Amino acid sequence: MAEDTLATAGIGNHGAARLPSVDIDSYNIELKDDDGFLGDRASKGAFQDILDKWRKPLKKNGDDPFGGKASEDISKKKLDEILGGDDVEAAALVHSAIEEFAQELAYVTQRFLKTKAWDKTEAIIVGGGFRQSRIGELAIARASIILAANGGKAGLIPIRFHPDEAALIGCAHLAPSWIFEGHDSLLAVDIGGTNIRCGVVETRQKKTPDLSKASVWKSELWRHADDEPTREGAVKKLAGMLKGLLKEAEAEGLKLAPFIGVSCPGAIDSDGSIEKGAQNLPGNWESSKFNLPASLIEAIPAIRDHDTAVLMHNDGVVQGLSEIPFMQDYKRWGILTIGTGLGNARFTMRNPKEKKKG
Repeated sequence: MAEDTLATAGIGNHGAARLPSVDIDSYNIELKDDDGFLGDRASKGAFQDILDKWRKPLKKNGDDPFGGKASEDISKKKLDEILGGDDVEAAALVHSAIEEFAQELAYVTQRFLKTKAWDKTEAIIVGGGFRQSRIGELAIARASIILAANGGKAGLIPIRFHPDEAALIGCAHLAPSWIFEGHDSLLAVDIGGTNIRCGVVETRQKKTPDLSKASVWKSELWRHADDEPTREGAVKKLAGMLKGLLKEAEAEGLKLAPFIGVSCPGAIDSDGSIEKGAQNLPGNWESSKFNLPASLIEAIPAIRDHDTAVLMHNDGVVQGLSEIPFMQDYKRWGILTIGTGLGNARFTMRNPKEKKKG
């Protein structure tokens, strides 16, 4: 299809199983048990439900440290403050929720490790917004200890880049390195069920060819869930955000590559359509008549006088790609992202020894 060629410009397929540095053994696995999807047991909502359960006995006695506030409205920052505060009972309540959530996360992780796709996994990165908090760090560390106590060899490692930036930085690993020659930055998009984040990523490829020092120069966040736009309205807003960042980057003297990397929920087909898993996005993104990469190229046909290329992949995959420079001691590793759901992907390094030269 001519549209496919335009969307990828010959640099690869959307949702590809083979990327420049890794093979993607699986992603977006939906494991189930008698109660439904396993990932729901280790999501942000699951932690809130667990916290609510531990609060109920205290509510009856009028001793709930959170008063009448709903668990989903209590920020991670507030929970972190309570952990280090003087109210011992409140801290114990939060610790109880952390412990139970860690048990759930360990159980779900063990189930992933038992699948054929995750066989021989040596380490697991944990990303998503939940990780960016003390409660998240403690839950991840406790789950890792539980796995080790049960004989597991794959430890849990909190994602190194800030969770809000990991997917943007991971976009730089979607494309072959040659596309960045003569350029120092790229446009990146992270689409979620609540927010859309766009950013300009500085590759710093000359100093660190492995992209270990890549960083987000500037980003813009839109909480689309508050505005409830149509699909077309969401794409128009997204394109406008990218155009604004493009102008700012050019004004700053950055040399943007003619490339846009996109992180998006769901199973991504090679033509840029979304097969399933996009139900939380505004409108029907799974329609055969909708193609986000093509829409972006229509809105931004050229960057610095070169035809724009777009590559899109699953959001869990792209978050994981940001970890490539730091995972050179592992052959097989995975990622779990704790958010609205539990994103997942498993990777096999293609040339780990060669990558170490970077």
